[in-house]
Amino acid sequence: MRVPPFDRYIRGLQLVGVLILGMIIGAIIYNSLYVVEFQALITLKSELEEKLEQYENDIKGLKQFKNQHTVIKSVLPRIEKEAGQDTGRPKLDQVTEAELITRIKKDLSSFLGQSIYKIDSDAQFARKVLDKKVYTDVYGKDYEIEVKTILVVDNVLQVWVIVRNYARPPS
Repeated sequence: MRVPPFDRYIRGLQLVGVLILGMIIGAIIYNSLYVVEFQALITLKSELEEKLEQYENDIKGLKQFKNQHTVIKSVLPRIEKEAGQDTGRPKLDQVTEAELITRIKKDLSSFLGQSIYKIDSDAQFARKVLDKKVYTDVYGKDYEIEVKTILVVDNVLQVWVIVRNYARPPS
């Protein structure tokens, strides 16, 4: 039995190798574009869910307190962005930030319906409740918040907080 000479097939094998390499590179590029688009979609979905929840709560609160003009009708927590080289402040993604805002709103929901003229005692109470509060297991991490400012404008309780990573003490 004779072995065929492979000298005739070298050029064809090179072309097949280039074709397969091109298919692999194309698949990698297509997959990376897919992942980027999917991440953008997840971020947009998170932002829209946060806005929808805020609007639903605002509508419910406005219906509930529509005849009372001197009460807190909604709570709007805001996370201060990084304003320097503070190493304890993590760069939060949209999903984590939305989850933290939801948890802070839940903690401050007891202020809904309270008189805006009692904001002094309420602000001190909120500061004591939320100061150095640790939110555990927010997508696998722990965060500590610090209340910087509490303000009531147009019947909306606005709370500015700073978020830092929380390092658990050794047990």
